[in-house]
Amino acid sequence: MAARGPGRLSVLLPTYNERDNLPLVVWLLARTLGDSGIDFEIIIIDDGSPDGTQEVAQQLQKIYGSDKILLRPRAKKLGLGTAYIHGMKYATGDFIVIMDADLSHHPKFIPEFIRKQKEGNFDIVSGTRYKGNGGVYGWDLKRKLISRGANFLTQVLLRPGASDLTGSFRLYRKEVLQKLMEKCVSKGYVFQMEMIVRARQLGFTVGEVPISFVDRVYGESKLGGNEIVSFLKGLLTLFATT
Repeated sequence: MAARGPGRLSVLLPTYNERDNLPLVVWLLARTLGDSGIDFEIIIIDDGSPDGTQEVAQQLQKIYGSDKILLRPRAKKLGLGTAYIHGMKYATGDFIVIMDADLSHHPKFIPEFIRKQKEGNFDIVSGTRYKGNGGVYGWDLKRKLISRGANFLTQVLLRPGASDLTGSFRLYRKEVLQKLMEKCVSKGYVFQMEMIVRARQLGFTVGEVPISFVDRVYGESKLGGNEIVSFLKGLLTLFATT
């Protein structure tokens, strides 16, 4: 049975140097959501990519229509949290999906997110790599250890009641995402974790769907040593203030 979307769905796609990945992720989104009978729009928030990502997005608008593909660029790289705030200004959906544009998140899970949301009337449905048949593919041992370690530390210190805190593939009620954005102070890698912690504080409900995460095929990973340091700082800040 096709998953009927709860009203209109807005997909926020922050991009930076994703010209190779963008056509494929948009095609997968349009096919998956279209086949499932979901009314959708894709909002591309490009942070001034020098590789021509915006030109690719303009071509995609011609193919799929400017009602389906909205290009809302920014002049430079300003961080993930602010990209979502920027994109949300233009979102007309009742529910918002946030995901990466680098093909690490497969759109095929979105109908499952919607089913889960309807099943429990959840405010947030989060994709999890650490439950059921979820998993990570293409990472070396170091990346896996960093991710597992970050998640374990967070579970111990914050007891958030969700199994995957650092993932960035989620479905939110629009008004819930807006409230959480007002509360969140983190940037970068910690931002996703703070969203779930704040959601629990504010009494929002969180459902989970196991997902397969696949490491990016094209382009460079954005996770470096600086991100790990800022994650640990952010985790300690959250621990001290929540």
